[in-house]
Amino acid sequence: MDEPKLTPAEMQHAQQLLHDYAPAGEAMAVLEHHHGNISTSIGELWECAVPPEQRPFDVPRESLWSVIRRVLRDEICGDEGFLAKVTAYTRKPEDAALLTGIIIYLLELTALPISPAIATIVVLYIVKVGLRIFCEYTEPDVP
Repeated sequence: MDEPKLTPAEMQHAQQLLHDYAPAGEAMAVLEHHHGNISTSIGELWECAVPPEQRPFDVPRESLWSVIRRVLRDEICGDEGFLAKVTAYTRKPEDAALLTGIIIYLLELTALPISPAIATIVVLYIVKVGLRIFCEYTEPDVP
């Protein structure tokens, strides 16, 4: 499976929208450094933000994105408020306040100890693929 990535155009669009949201600057710098690679960028931000003794789980960087996706799926896929915010943004992708609102809502909703920069990257991925696709794609396999 290919690593999830944001294209240069997607990153530029996000930078333009989120230039007034300070945590996005860190997120965008790390994304740019890793050529839009979402899992590697999240891994780097996680290692910088969360000391080892505060991490609720110990996973290699490659699988951190898998853990975050699984946990977030349980928290956001049934949340109508999150769905409404993502839907509103997809209708008006030029609205910076809507995008920032999704990031802040995710931070308030999740029990994961993620930084605003990590939440920014997660939200950029979700709005890229769509919440319904994210939820369907991350649904656990039923034997």
